[in-house]
Amino acid sequence: MLSQQEISDRWEIQQLLVDYSTAIDTRNFDGLDAVFTPDAYIDYRALGGIDGRFPEVKAWLAEVLPNFANYSHMLGLPAIRVDGDSATARTFCFNPMVFSGDNDPTMLVGLWYDDEFVRTADGWRMSRRSEIKCFQKMP
Repeated sequence: MLSQQEISDRWEIQQLLVDYSTAIDTRNFDGLDAVFTPDAYIDYRALGGIDGRFPEVKAWLAEVLPNFANYSHMLGLPAIRVDGDSATARTFCFNPMVFSGDNDPTMLVGLWYDDEFVRTADGWRMSRRSEIKCFQKMP
């Protein structure tokens, strides 16, 4: 049986996954500061992005994502594992991305997020995120 602390930890981590998607989808890139540790490693190379530390990747997201007319992260239930002050999660994401232009073509992306978390003085934060490509359908 899960302890009350582990249930709380899992809910907080699940909310962090939602907060990430909300920040990205609303183009509130500064909202990511409450999701990631300052030195978090992020790897978006599986779908043509970059990898690096959080500040570099945050700047890249703010530069690249406005090139899309719209996009949305639809998350599946995460498989969260808590081990004291660290945790991991694997979450499926369906991510349609609408290009600006003729007839607004849409790219369909399916991926897994493999994440690592640490408990900080400010609560749980993501310390590592890697995308694993499932599919990518270009318009």
